[in-house]
Amino acid sequence: MSATFEVKPAPAAPARTEAVKRTPPPRPSRRTAAGRSLRRHWQLYLLIVVPLAYFVIFKYIPIANAVIAFKNYSPVKGPWGSDWVGFKNFELFFQNPVFWTLVKNTFFLAAYTVLASFPIPIILAIALNEIRNGRFKKTVQLVTYAPYFISTVVVVSMTILVLSPRLGFVNDAIGLFGVPQIDFLGRPDYFRHIYVWSDVWQTTGYSAVIYLAALSGIDPALHESARIDGASRLQRIWNVDLPGIMPTAVIILVLGVGNIMSIGFEKAFLLQNPLNTAQSEIIATYVYKTGLLNADFSMATAIGLFNSVINLFLLLGVNFVAKRITGNGLWS
Repeated sequence: MSATFEVKPAPAAPARTEAVKRTPPPRPSRRTAAGRSLRRHWQLYLLIVVPLAYFVIFKYIPIANAVIAFKNYSPVKGPWGSDWVGFKNFELFFQNPVFWTLVKNTFFLAAYTVLASFPIPIILAIALNEIRNGRFKKTVQLVTYAPYFISTVVVVSMTILVLSPRLGFVNDAIGLFGVPQIDFLGRPDYFRHIYVWSDVWQTTGYSAVIYLAALSGIDPALHESARIDGASRLQRIWNVDLPGIMPTAVIILVLGVGNIMSIGFEKAFLLQNPLNTAQSEIIATYVYKTGLLNADFSMATAIGLFNSVINLFLLLGVNFVAKRITGNGLWS
């Protein structure tokens, strides 16, 4: 009797269920995210209230009153009630015989200042970074940093005393070699040199601190690798230190060129005298004389607005060039 076996088919594999798609939770709105960040970091937001209020009150709100550059301003009628004259104030300034003299003096003085004050802090910072004697390094930092805290009035007074034809030790020193006394402050050719190098002496130490901070952020492993490869100290400075501080240097240079037409008023005005006006009369001093001494507020505002527009275009242009050449800029 033979047995029969019934072969049952294997049970079919259960159908693979599709993975359940989980929908991401809805993103909070910007207002909700801002409120949450404000509650979480309210101490940090509180710190910026005072600086923000300063810029709003003293920088942004006064911009609205620049409208008097297009009006014949009357203190009685106020900025908004004065008669509208359009671009008449700008046309009068462009037609003024001193226009090109002011632009030339301002540009040359500012360009000279930027060219002289830009590389010297970098050189000082790199030199201080290479010093291993801590006491000597701190002494040099103190000596170079201290002039920054001297007020402009004191610096100008010191400059006048040092370069005085009768009392200054510079004339006493050159007199020992038979050189006649020189009126440095009375000759227009010397004004730019006096202005620029006194400014370099006053600000070099402060500017070097920024580059020292940038140098401290360079990875020491890069220097170690350069030493292993046999690089000399100058080669390490050229190939490690300079590229490391290049972004900082580019930003400082862009900001310096962006303010090239806003050269400082105080020092130029204090060093100015009737003998050196040919080179010491710049836009800032002319605005002061026009606006406050001659009470021509509309013309002074028009000149200041023209100066600000030129600075804006210079800033954007230099930032664009720096971004293309080095890859670093203000908004990179």
